[in-house]
Amino acid sequence: MTTTTQATDRCGAPIIELTAPLVGGSRTRSSAGTAGLEPSEAERSERFSQMRAGELGSVHSWELVTAVDGPGTRLTVFLSGCPLRCLYCHNPDTMEMRRGEPVTADELLARVARYRGIFDVTGGGLTISGGEPLMQPAFLARILRGAREMGIRTAIDTSGYLGAHCSDQMLDDVDLVLLDVKSGIPETYKRVTGRELEPTLAFGRRLAERGTEIWVRFVLVPGLTDAVENVEAVAEYVASLSTVSRVEVLPFHQMGRDKWDSLGMRYELDATPAPSADLVERVRDQFRAKGLTVF
Repeated sequence: MTTTTQATDRCGAPIIELTAPLVGGSRTRSSAGTAGLEPSEAERSERFSQMRAGELGSVHSWELVTAVDGPGTRLTVFLSGCPLRCLYCHNPDTMEMRRGEPVTADELLARVARYRGIFDVTGGGLTISGGEPLMQPAFLARILRGAREMGIRTAIDTSGYLGAHCSDQMLDDVDLVLLDVKSGIPETYKRVTGRELEPTLAFGRRLAERGTEIWVRFVLVPGLTDAVENVEAVAEYVASLSTVSRVEVLPFHQMGRDKWDSLGMRYELDATPAPSADLVERVRDQFRAKGLTVF
């Protein structure tokens, strides 16, 4: 990375003074990286104990978006580290925790606090994504608690695979879970992620039993997740969860392909096209047939 690039990366997103209500915002992603967040200077030997205590986390990036990662304008923070290896991952650089920047919980919460006015005006809040945020449960818990103490609405974007890492106390500080249900058939799930399906299903059931609101996300990949029986299995499961308020069918795209190449990772979906409009509508109709609200 050149000096010029570093300077550009450190500019970050602008801090908006609320002299008037803000009702706009980006519906597309434009990450600021970790610009505006001061990395921890703790010695490596100290970092492990700080991470175990939730005082320090590995942060990939953050961004300010509207109508993408929950209602209203959201500050979405992407944590590094993920146990899944999804074939279509568009941020493979978040898979390994070591690729993130060490950032203290206090530093991150100070950044979150700057946007309280925007959150109040738009009905937005803080979303913690990844990677997989539950790879860093202590840090996640501290951030959620800090946000709740400031009166900020919270959401987590998770595959649910590490749902066992999410304590009931942590869920008390979560208003919304964006649950990524990547397949309804175990064999397909294993093909997509390299992992087992059941932990995700169990976490979703637990959320519903607690009364936690859920938005389900399903990535539609031609030739991989689009089979009628696979979608039907997802739809039946989602319909069984009483607290699901919406389903988002996300069409596959190739926007992350270059990242796989730059990381020296083998990308298996190079020849996979984006789904046609007809295919997307067929899949959405399968969810609608179960009485679900679909986007």
